[in-house]
Amino acid sequence: MVQFAHPAREDITLAGVLAALADPMRLRIVKALLREGDCMSCTAAAPCPDIPKSTLSNHFRVLREAGLIQTSKKGVENRNVVREADINARFPGLLKAILKHADE
Repeated sequence: MVQFAHPAREDITLAGVLAALADPMRLRIVKALLREGDCMSCTAAAPCPDIPKSTLSNHFRVLREAGLIQTSKKGVENRNVVREADINARFPGLLKAILKHADE
């Protein structure tokens, strides 16, 4: 079974979070996950339906390694949720500020 590596809360860095969210596709993935408010599969959170699975997997890996999302296996699906509490504990208000100004 695949085991996903997630950084501990104290290992989440500002540089890692900002670098991960600098990509427009990853930013859209995080926005979709937050809008849903629950776990979503990679496919359901994809910003566009025709994105190659390898590219989508890479985006989720970057988000996971930055500490932005938590991924778990449920059957054959990878389920994802934003680690909002961890991000807010490390950098209060950062995620909200980024998402507020993301469309400008």
